[in-house]
Amino acid sequence: MTPSEVVQAQLDAFNRKDVDAILQTFAPDAEQYELHGALLAKGHEAMRTRFALRFAEPDLFARLLSRNVLDRFVIDHEEIVRNFPDGLGTVEMLCVYEVRQGLIVKASYASTPPRLLKSTPTI
Repeated sequence: MTPSEVVQAQLDAFNRKDVDAILQTFAPDAEQYELHGALLAKGHEAMRTRFALRFAEPDLFARLLSRNVLDRFVIDHEEIVRNFPDGLGTVEMLCVYEVRQGLIVKASYASTPPRLLKSTPTI
């Protein structure tokens, strides 16, 4: 699979809330970071915990706004619908993935502050 196809498979698994399928797109020792910042998770077990917590949100859905590919790097701009303590809302995310040998080895994320929705979005 190309790096773009791997990242698309990851996004599809995210939207299905399929932890096992999403982990299949990541290397066993993959790392997730805040963009230019702290380590969020390293390895499948830590990532499984993070994804399982996020996938418990009933309205979770990621919509791809744009994708750029440069060799093994894939940069997605996404809008994510989430269930926040104050209600349903969205965040925009910049997701930078490094893909090697058909697996994501490193991912870095930046997001906007949550924006609460006044009505249910069309997904």
